Amino acid sequence: MTSIAIVTGASSGLGSEIVRLLTEGAFGPLDEIWAVSRRAERTSPRVRPFALDLTDPASFDVIEQALAETPDARVVLLVNNAGFGTFGDFAQMPAEDNGNMVRLLMLAPVELTYRTLPYMTAGSRILNVSSVAAFMPQPGLATYSAAKRFVLDFSRALDAELGSVDIHVTALCPKFMHTGFLDHPGAGDVAARMAGLTGFEDVRRVASRALVAARAGRALCIPSADMRAFYVAAKLLPHPLVLNLEHALMGLGDKRPRKQVP
Repeated sequence: MTSIAIVTGASSGLGSEIVRLLTEGAFGPLDEIWAVSRRAERTSPRVRPFALDLTDPASFDVIEQALAETPDARVVLLVNNAGFGTFGDFAQMPAEDNGNMVRLLMLAPVELTYRTLPYMTAGSRILNVSSVAAFMPQPGLATYSAAKRFVLDFSRALDAELGSVDIHVTALCPKFMHTGFLDHPGAGDVAARMAGLTGFEDVRRVASRALVAARAGRALCIPSADMRAFYVAAKLLPHPLVLNLEHALMGLGDKRPRKQVP
């Protein structure tokens, strides 16, 4: 049997750190680690790179075919990590950005999970990277936060469905980290506000805690204590109140759509 871990968004940031930990044995013995990213390169003899754009539906066929061609393939771990976010008012964003966010953040985890499930057995794990942005609507990150909420709810439902056969799904909800995610337009202002408000998480710490949670079969992993408190508050308090508080703390003010939509 060929034991495989599949990690998307593996070329940088959280994905590359997860790949590094996997090569060091953080998830037990693995025969192969499939590193999926737009810029794939081999970083270890056990790392098999896949240069794929997951906004392209053909990418999922490539992975499914590779599994079919691998002798006795068993997917021990699937990490749905690939993603990006565009900052700014929804009405001002290019339609292509919103569409690609939906395809990468929502459709890709659904497709990859569906294609890899036939190769999972008892003890297999799925780690879906959501975000603290999933806890409540996020003006300025409207599509991103809604997509991450989908990831969170999808993970919970799937974990309930698969738990009886000992396949568990973990939703990871970190806050901002110093990664390529913040290299997108408008991210500088948001990052500066977030740094003053909540600080940043350490990528290595998040990766380590995520793998521990996934291996244990936990349904939810919120690495930072302050965001665990925010999670509870977002569940208990009315959304308008939390939104107003967020606006005040972030200094966003009263924002109105600036683009006239016919």
